[in-house]
Amino acid sequence: MRLGFTGGVLAVILVVLLIIGYSSVFTVYQTRQALVVRLGNPVRVVTEPGLHLKIPLLDSVILIDKRILDLENPAQEVIASDQKRLVVDAFARYRVREPLRFYQTVTSVEGANQRLSPLLNSALRRVLGEATLTHVVRDERAALMARVREQLDREAQAFGISIVDVRIRRADLPEQNSQAVYQRMQTERQREAAEFRAQGAQRSQEIRARADRDVTVLIAEATSKAEQTRGEGDAERNRIFAEAFGKDPDFFAFYRSMQAYEAGLRQNDTRLLLRPDSDFFRYFSDPNGKLRNAPGAPPAAAPPAPAPR
Repeated sequence: MRLGFTGGVLAVILVVLLIIGYSSVFTVYQTRQALVVRLGNPVRVVTEPGLHLKIPLLDSVILIDKRILDLENPAQEVIASDQKRLVVDAFARYRVREPLRFYQTVTSVEGANQRLSPLLNSALRRVLGEATLTHVVRDERAALMARVREQLDREAQAFGISIVDVRIRRADLPEQNSQAVYQRMQTERQREAAEFRAQGAQRSQEIRARADRDVTVLIAEATSKAEQTRGEGDAERNRIFAEAFGKDPDFFAFYRSMQAYEAGLRQNDTRLLLRPDSDFFRYFSDPNGKLRNAPGAPPAAAPPAPAPR
């Protein structure tokens, strides 16, 4: 009986020691960090992964995620500096940097999201309220998001949180304003297109007018130069003719008559009604070009008498 009782006591003691040993260690994974709390008071922060010790029954361990966490913010309406209303859908990414302060201020990730959501809304309203619609949608979106992240990060440090990034997922006009804005944008683009076309047409007319003027000037200059050259050629030709006429008037007269015959007596293209003894045909009747009945011409020979029968 005594041995059985002793064995039972030893078994109970062994079980108690196992329970105490099991409850005196805890595991921290790589994606977690631990906060050790003793009777409600924080004792230490464990960030290294592995097995760690604690006092059984007195210490409790609170595990906190040390990965990048998501803050999804519902879409809200923001008024830009040009009085345009925008429906902004934004989100943030954050990480717990100080587990003790995080636990003392917000306790959990759900509490952190509840505290950060209004802060994100306020930062968006402050920053986007100083920008225009064009800056938010197109020109300075990255710079505006950087300013929102900086402001939110300063306010989130009070909770032991570091803001990693803030992004706008979508920034649209309210449904009731979209159609009017699109219509106004379309009208503005049509006006700009008409203005560009008018400027192009004006420029085209100027180029054509300048080209026509240049063509007219060039043609006038070329015509003037041609007439001048033609006049100089005619003068030179007349001078040569005059010199030739002065050297041999008979040959010059003969040459000019031959040119007249060549130009006037073309085949199948000439009809002349002239007397054979006219001045035009003088070289046909006399090689010297003298008319028979002209003054100074030799008398015509008498026709021969008819032979007696």
